[in-house]
Amino acid sequence: MFGYAVVSLQDVVKNSCSGGTPKKGVSEYYEDGNIPWLRTQEVVFRDICKTECFITESAVKNSAAKWIPENCVIVAISGATAGRCAINKIPLTTNQHCLNLEVDPEMALYRYVYYCICAKQEELLAKKEGARGDLNSTRILSLQIDLPSIEKQKRIVSILDRFDAICNDLTSGLPAEIEARQKQYEYYRDKLLTFKEVAAT
Repeated sequence: MFGYAVVSLQDVVKNSCSGGTPKKGVSEYYEDGNIPWLRTQEVVFRDICKTECFITESAVKNSAAKWIPENCVIVAISGATAGRCAINKIPLTTNQHCLNLEVDPEMALYRYVYYCICAKQEELLAKKEGARGDLNSTRILSLQIDLPSIEKQKRIVSILDRFDAICNDLTSGLPAEIEARQKQYEYYRDKLLTFKEVAAT
């Protein structure tokens, strides 16, 4: 028997928050800033090791922007970017259109949770509402995922990391080959993360 539980994201997340945008036009919030500040257009299904924009300590003190630790799963919640996710590999701050999920390591691997959200993007997109097509924390945290043991999560993450590395290595292969690898990766990702199908075989 392939043991796993079905849980919602809120069951494996110990902290969640959105960020904020310091008031535009206030130079002391942006000029010579050295605090990484992430916007949703940078949330593109990849590890984030740097940001395009920076803010100052004063901006953090006087806005809703707040520090989050490295290895959070970040989900874009607004407009055209809603439903996309990423992992921050450095501590940083975000704007208000990012939902930042700090995963409880005793419950799940943050990278496993990231892959689950990637695999359920269509389901997330179906939850969008309003003229801009926004999500909110309640809709995202209610998303259900299959949760096997930590050891099984490690094996799944190891496999998907290898596929991901191949698909994102744009220096190898022709465009058609890269596209084929991407489709193969998505197929196996979905199979690895759908345990009912595995259990039935």
